[in-house]
This record gives sequence, structure tokens and C-alpha cells, in this order.
Amino acid sequence: MATEDKNRATAAAILPLVGGAANVSSIAHCMTRLRLGLHDRSLVDDEALKALPAVMGVVEDDTYQIVLGPGTVARVTPEFEQLVEEGREAAPPQAAVSSDDLAAQGAAIKAQQKAKNATPFKLFLRKIANIFVPLIPALIGCGIIAGLNGLLVNLGRLPAVTPALAAMASGFMALIAVFVGYNTAKEFGGTPILGGAVAAIIVFPGVANIDAFGQTLSPGQGGVLGALGAAVLAVYVEKWCRRWVPEALDVLVTPTLTVLISGLATIFGLMYVAGEISSAIGTFADWLLSNGGAGAGFVLGGLFLPLVMLGLHQALIPIHTTLIEQQGYTVLLPILAMAGAGQVGAAMAVYFRLPRNESIRRTIKSALPAGLLGVGEPLIYGVSLPLGRPFITACVGGAFGGGFVGLFNQLGDTVGSTAIGPSGWALFPLLDGNHGLGSTIAIYGAGLLVGYVAGFLATYFFGFSKDLLTEFNVSQDPAPSTVTATGGPHPSPDTGTGTGTGTGRANGPDSPDSTDPGSPEKAPVRV
Repeated sequence: MATEDKNRATAAAILPLVGGAANVSSIAHCMTRLRLGLHDRSLVDDEALKALPAVMGVVEDDTYQIVLGPGTVARVTPEFEQLVEEGREAAPPQAAVSSDDLAAQGAAIKAQQKAKNATPFKLFLRKIANIFVPLIPALIGCGIIAGLNGLLVNLGRLPAVTPALAAMASGFMALIAVFVGYNTAKEFGGTPILGGAVAAIIVFPGVANIDAFGQTLSPGQGGVLGALGAAVLAVYVEKWCRRWVPEALDVLVTPTLTVLISGLATIFGLMYVAGEISSAIGTFADWLLSNGGAGAGFVLGGLFLPLVMLGLHQALIPIHTTLIEQQGYTVLLPILAMAGAGQVGAAMAVYFRLPRNESIRRTIKSALPAGLLGVGEPLIYGVSLPLGRPFITACVGGAFGGGFVGLFNQLGDTVGSTAIGPSGWALFPLLDGNHGLGSTIAIYGAGLLVGYVAGFLATYFFGFSKDLLTEFNVSQDPAPSTVTATGGPHPSPDTGTGTGTGTGRANGPDSPDSTDPGSPEKAPVRV
């Protein structure tokens, strides 16, 4: 009961700071963030929000995102939704945003922000992420059950239970195409259930009786990519039907033609094409790590943090899902997770290099446990990115960690993850490979250690110029408050760059959270 009260109190504290119930147009959440659609952005009190103990940061994107952390966000969101609903019922007939001038101001701010982030390519990637991110909780749960089942099978324990665990772990993956089709149609503006119906064709056992392009189809051929393509096609067919089908016949004709036309195209085209693409992705990933694993791991581990900052990491989500569907695990995620290890090592080096800056050291101490679990956003936006060079040296640490894991893949010891989402130490329960769980855990753990050490050494020796040390290695006002971080795009899912807790805001001019020009919000990154 106390936990429920705490979650409701958090929701109640947030609501007035985002302009009240009437200012909220949509509510959703991902792994770490409460995502709000707002009518008027100017009604939001950013500083007051960031000062709330439960809020770890705010991010401006296509939605207004309040970082609450994994677990917490899933509990606060329903309370927030209930408060918004109650607020709307109790509100007077007129909307809270009634001033035309104020609305115009909010629209201008929103348009300006969208202009910076809403390139066509990024909007497309955002749609792809919105399709797959809701599937992550099921992928994690089923992935952990699959790992537990594999462990019991290898140990020869509980033979009467393992078939049931196998069914639990595999059931979702067997029908994942249907969920992808449903979410795709919803995201692209069609009827979700029609998207799911067309995608269901792909996993229907009866397709084994159909020949296309000179070969017999197999259930599941094309996988999530085929489901995505089929659902997008269904959306366009449905919209085409809506333009000419009489309203009196719409309920009969439109769904029938949508499923018929897109279904035939799926069976006699998309399943084959998507199947070839999916096979090529799996083949290329295996080839890349088998022949150039160390180099590929070095590049992937080193570039992942910048990809997250640009929002381009979302393009990897369908690839991860395809590999999991094909092979039972994705070999890319453990390598990409090394970016978080480099970030942790860099933060530890900053801690030792700035012994007089109590503000930054408090932030690191409070955010480091979350960083070890793969939740690195407070360290990124509160420490390394504002300082400049430590962000680059954190990428160096990630590169060495990724290169280490990639090298073992090249030597034949595959390290994979049965789900996407977790990173750092949180990825251990999801690890799988081709040489037993013990070997896989050892390689991944050693890779984290390499990332920690490389990130620490690179940052300690090369992460600070003399001017940077002079500016930041100074005593701060010890009055404790809250350090939060604001910054760029959300990381898949998306992906090991979530959020953690951070306390101890300093009011001194050199604090990364200060309103001084040294703040990351007010000045360019320092190098």
C-alpha cells in the first residue's frame, strides 16, 4: 500500500508541472520514460520537474519524456492516467489552454523542436521503434524463461517441468509476427486487428501447402520483416478502400479486400522476399563476427553511444528481433552493451580526477549502480557529455569491450542475448551461446571488465585538458539537492542506455546542472 501511495504521489507531483490534465493529449511509457503528448509545451515547468526526487531527467523529442527509471515508470503511469482522467472529469467545460496567444506560443515551441528532430529518416525509425518497443517486456520475460529452461535441461533437472517452460518461452516467439502486424497497422494509421490478421498468415501452418517462386513456403518464413511489410501494405489497401467504397458497404467490403489483396501479396511475394532478407541478415551477422569479429566489435561498441545520441540505434531493433527469431538470440546486443561498460569506467575516472568537485562526485556515486545495470543516462547527460572529452573516452572503452567480445565470436565462442532491452549486469540472465552458459557468462563478464578498465584508463589519462581540470576540479557548495539530466533522444529499447537515480545537485557555477554557461543546456560540449 505504501508503494502505491508513493507512485500516486509521484504522479500527482508531476501532473501540475506539465500544465494539468487538460494540457495532456496522450500518455504512454517505454522502459524508463513517461512519454506525454502536450497541447502547450510552454505550460511545462522543466526546472520544477527536474527537482522532483523521482524524476531523473526530462527529454524533449516528438513527445515530452520524463525519465523515471525501469520499473518505476510502469507503476507511475497508470496512476498518472487515472489522475488525468479525474482531472478532465472535474474540469470546467473550457480547456485549460484557452488563450490563443498562449496556444500559438506553445505550437511555435513544439514546431521548433520538431524541426530539429523530425527528419524523414528519423521519423521512420521512430515508427519502427514504436512497433517493437511494446514487445520488449514479453521478449525479456520469455527470454529469461528460455534461459532457465536451458539451464534445467543441461543439468537434467525437473524433466516434467521443462516442456512447460519451453512452451512458455516459445509461445510468444511463435506468434510474434501477429503482434508486429498489429502494432505496425496501429502505428501507420490503419486498423490494428487487420494488420494482425494479415501478419497471421505468415505463421499459419497451412502455408506449407503453398508453392511460390518455385519453392514451398514454410510457416514463419519472412518473420517479423514479412509481418511488418504485410501490415504496411494492409494499411495502404485499407485507406484505398475507404476512398471509394460506399459507407453502407464499408464494414463488409473494406476488411474483406484489405485481407484478400494484402494476404495474396504476402503469400505470393512478401513471404519469399522477406524470407530472403531475413536469411541474409542472419548470414551476414554470422559472417561478420566469424571473419572480423574483433574489428566489427570494436567499431560497434565504440559507435553505439553516438548512435543512441542521434536516435539511429532504432534501426537495429528489427535486426535484433530477426536474429532472435532465427537463432534464438542476437549476437549484436552483448557487443553493443559494452558501450555502457565504457561509460561506467569513464565515470569512475571522472570521480578520481575531480576530487574537489563534490557535486559531480555525488552524481556519479548515486548513478553508478544504475550504470552497472546498463542504465547509463544520468552518467551520460549528467557527467560525461557535459564534460566533452570523457564522453569520447567512454566510447573508447566501449570499443575495447566490444572488440573483446567480438574476438571470441570470431574464435567460435558465440555470445548472444535471448531478448533486447537490458544491458550491463542485467543482461546476464538473458545470455545464451553455442558453448554452454558458463563459457558465455565468462566471456561477457570479461568483456564488461575490459570496457570498465579501458574506459577508466582512457578517461583518466586523456579525458581532461588542463583548462577542464582547472574549471571543474573546484570545491562546490555542499548543500544537497537533486542532480538531473536533460538531453537527447531515447535509447530501443530501446538498448542499454536507460536511466538511473542521481542526487546531490550543487548550486556552484561549475556544476553540469547549473544555469551557468557551463551547463550542457546553455553551452556547447567542452573538449
